Amino acid sequence: MGVVLPNTTCQIIDPESDQTLPIGQEGELWIKGPQDMQGYLKNAKATAESVTADGWLRTGAIARVDADGYMFIVDRLKELIKYNGFQVAPAELKAALVAMDGVADTAVIGLPDDEAGELPIALVIRSEAGPNEAAIHAHFVDNLATYKQLHQIRFVDEIPKSASGKILRHFLRDLISQES
Repeated sequence: MGVVLPNTTCQIIDPESDQTLPIGQEGELWIKGPQDMQGYLKNAKATAESVTADGWLRTGAIARVDADGYMFIVDRLKELIKYNGFQVAPAELKAALVAMDGVADTAVIGLPDDEAGELPIALVIRSEAGPNEAAIHAHFVDNLATYKQLHQIRFVDEIPKSASGKILRHFLRDLISQES
């Protein structure tokens, strides 16, 4: 994304504790500057949820800042999968999937689970020579932490997206809950 604008400050915050995180760690991006909104018109509740008492704007973006001050947006806070107390970024799992030969596109969502909170599941569009379920699981075991493993993989012909190309996660959740 780049570096912070002049007259603007930012911090990366742990969404669970509201504590500032060190350089290199991922958390919610909070910003403060003259360009920030002051609140929602006639909606004190939404303002309180988005702007802290001391003026920090909670962006809802999951980001990290490197040692040189460059900021990287990695996901949206609303999209994080909460699995057994861990926060799993769907974008990270998607990146691991599309890095595999034969995976054309994918979407990762959280499936509600009474014990774990949510289970990471993937919908995958693959070519004829694309990986099977076992190959995907093996790739994840080799490359990602145990709490970031997929609990289901569904091969599909299409990932529903908006006109702007954004994955329609609510549609996917509805579709999967109907199938379960």
